[in-house]
Amino acid sequence: MRSTEADVGSAAQDAGGNLARDPARDPARDPAGRPARAAAEAVTAGPRPLRADAERNRRLVLDVAARVFAERGLGATLNDIAHEAGLGVGTVYRRFADKQAVVDALFDAKFSTLVELARSAGDAPSAGEGLRTYIWGAAEARTRDRGLAQVLAGAGTPGAEAEGKRRMLHGLVEDLVARAQAEGSVRPEVAASDVPIFMLMIGAVADATRGVSDDAWQRYARLLIDSLAPSTGAEALAVEPLGLDQIFVALQRRTA
Repeated sequence: MRSTEADVGSAAQDAGGNLARDPARDPARDPAGRPARAAAEAVTAGPRPLRADAERNRRLVLDVAARVFAERGLGATLNDIAHEAGLGVGTVYRRFADKQAVVDALFDAKFSTLVELARSAGDAPSAGEGLRTYIWGAAEARTRDRGLAQVLAGAGTPGAEAEGKRRMLHGLVEDLVARAQAEGSVRPEVAASDVPIFMLMIGAVADATRGVSDDAWQRYARLLIDSLAPSTGAEALAVEPLGLDQIFVALQRRTA
C-alpha cells in the first residue's frame, strides 16, 4: 500500500504530537541535528580561557617555581614547588604536565633578562665599557638565580625556538666583543663564547661561598673582567675558544 500524505505527516510527529523536523532539510540545524548557531560556535570558540582561580594557581606556581629554581637550581621537583606554593600536587599537575612544562614557561622571562642587559650594554659610550657592564650584570643575575644558567644552557626548553633565542643572545654579545676589539679595549683572543664560561666560573664561586661570604664572587668577577683588557706583557692564549655548540654541551654537563 502506498503511503498517503496523511501517513507522512503522521510519521513526522513525535510521541508527544509535536512536529519533528528532519535535520537534513532544516536549515536551522546542522546534519548532526544541532542548532546551526551552536554548531558554528563550537567550531570557532577555540579553547576556553582558564577560570579566575585556575589562572591564579597557574601564576602562583610560576612565581614560586622561579624562586625555588633560583634558590636550588633545576634539581627542585614539582612536589617541592607545590609544597612551597601551599598547593596540592594534583593542582600543580593540572596546570603543568611535568617540570619541563614549568621550565618552558619560565624560559622567556629568564632569557629576556640577559637580552635586555646585552641590548642596554650596546648603548654604552664605548663597546669595551658595554661588554664589561654586560658581563658584570649577567654575573650578578646568575648569583641571584641558580636556575638562570641551567635554563639558558638547555637543561630545559631544548626546542628549535629556544635554540634560536640562545643564538640570538650570542650574536648580541659577539657584536659587543667585535666592536670592543676594533676600538682596542679588549684583547684580540677574546671570543663571545668565553662569556658564558665566565658565568659558569663566577656562578661556581657564588654557589660555593653562599652563606660564607656572599659577596666573594665580586672579587673574582672583577679579576676576570679586568683580564679582558690588552696588556703588553700578557702571554698569548694557546687554546682556541670553544664553539657555541661545545659551550651548550659543557653547560648542560655542568648543570645536569
